[in-house]
Amino acid sequence: MAKTIGAFFSLYLATLILLLSSGLFNTYLGLRLTALSVSEIWVGAMIAAYYLGLVLGARVGHRLIIGVGHIRAYAACAALVTVTVLVMILIQGLWIWLALRFVAGIAMVSLFIAIESWLNEQTENASRGTVFGFYMVASCLGTVLGQLALGLFPKLDSEPLVFVAICSVLSLIPVTLTRRLHPALQVPAPLALRYYVARVPMSLTVLFLAGMLTGAFYGLAPVYGLQHGMDNHQVGVFLAVSVAAGLVCQWPLGWLADHMSRVRLIRCGALLLLVLGVPLWGWFQFPYLALVAFSGVLGIVQFTLYPMGAAFANDNVDPERRVGLSALLYMVYGLGACLGPLAAGGLMRAWGPDVYFVFVSACAALLVVFIRERKVKGTHRSEDAPTQFVPMADTLQNSHVMAVLDPRVDPQRDISHDPVIDDPLADAAPQASAGEQQDDRA
Repeated sequence: MAKTIGAFFSLYLATLILLLSSGLFNTYLGLRLTALSVSEIWVGAMIAAYYLGLVLGARVGHRLIIGVGHIRAYAACAALVTVTVLVMILIQGLWIWLALRFVAGIAMVSLFIAIESWLNEQTENASRGTVFGFYMVASCLGTVLGQLALGLFPKLDSEPLVFVAICSVLSLIPVTLTRRLHPALQVPAPLALRYYVARVPMSLTVLFLAGMLTGAFYGLAPVYGLQHGMDNHQVGVFLAVSVAAGLVCQWPLGWLADHMSRVRLIRCGALLLLVLGVPLWGWFQFPYLALVAFSGVLGIVQFTLYPMGAAFANDNVDPERRVGLSALLYMVYGLGACLGPLAAGGLMRAWGPDVYFVFVSACAALLVVFIRERKVKGTHRSEDAPTQFVPMADTLQNSHVMAVLDPRVDPQRDISHDPVIDDPLADAAPQASAGEQQDDRA
């Protein structure tokens, strides 16, 4: 374990610093705009533009790294992130901020492509799970620390932006001074869309709604907290508890997911999310500690939907095509994260901050309605199902390059780049829902 941490310490440290700055900035932006009486729609649009940049920028990052190498690409993108933050200090126009957040999203995903492809190329298959685990811990720890760092800045002025810019530049040091050799880059896998939609439509639904919940959480939960009388530090704790609870509970829930029906577990979690959200619709006034407790329980469900949905999808896709699957799951999750803040922001603008938890309950209700065990026919069960549950980071920072870090995936024998030829699924999309697989231990 110590050897693994030491071997990739520079990359883990860069990841932690980047997520610290990103976690702080996303929460700060919602608080700052709310303090300036900016519409919740604009707050949602800012986080949506950032996530759109993360999703669309994956291919841009690949081309950049192929052209100039990992360290040069990393340095250029870290500089670009820093510039976008500093320009936001100088210029206050919302449309300019929106464009800057989109550019920052492209640059950030390029940074993580560089880190993840580096990890992948220099990791043996036998240790892939350990390397992935430490990378996830570094990612989530950085996000939690970013929320808690809000307490260092009681005033919503430009100081947090300066801190974010410092972190962006600081992350350059461990990467540019590393002695590790430049790795080769994994070529992005094309998306055999019809194949995956026919195999895992239910999983794609889970990932889309999980993305909507996550995007709305990072964009609008700070607004909810601020409009319920929390100060900056309290808002940071409110968010950090949710993220940390989701991280810690991935291991015990992962054990359950490997020993019972994953569909049943997802549906029970969605039902719990629906029920717990109802008291927060504005019927009652809760003290701060009660809201923090609610946040922790909701985070357990919210931040475990992605890994459980991904594990369920892996159960129903041929092992040789799982890298392409992970790329598609990432894009569906990202699309949800773009639309979630916009929808929640519009609702909050029209009916007040308490509607945020109405939105959460509505997403959970959709999961309860569409995710049902009776829809699982077991037609396309993978030969190695049920695949082992793998904890995954709760953020969208990681690109689909992380797919090859997943210990369920053997990149040496993956054929995601090959077209799907003479596959009966190509003409059987109407029967797609039958393709989902139920764990026969259910």
